Amino acid sequence: MLSLSTLIHLALHALVPLAVAWLFFRSYWKKAWLIMLATMLVDLDHLVADPIFSPDRCSIGFHPLHSYTAISVYLVMSLFSPTRLVGLGLLIHMAVDASDCWRMAGFPLGW
Repeated sequence: MLSLSTLIHLALHALVPLAVAWLFFRSYWKKAWLIMLATMLVDLDHLVADPIFSPDRCSIGFHPLHSYTAISVYLVMSLFSPTRLVGLGLLIHMAVDASDCWRMAGFPLGW
């Protein structure tokens, strides 16, 4: 059974991009949300880890597509119109994953 914190984490991966799409890309929010949701495929880099999933592991800086170099690329992508939604989706994903790291390090986030 998944813990409450894991369920919240998974929900945030969908709900934060939905809120961003609705607030900032309202004229095409569904398309924007789906593009940002598709960036969750970045978690495929977990497949090269052993074990694939560890609830006590911080993804940021551990998995290749969650590295600080990759995050820098995502930031640059978010600055340009053709790649903006993909970059934002990836940055949102990294922020949600980072929130788990902060929680594990003892910073209370409300869950």
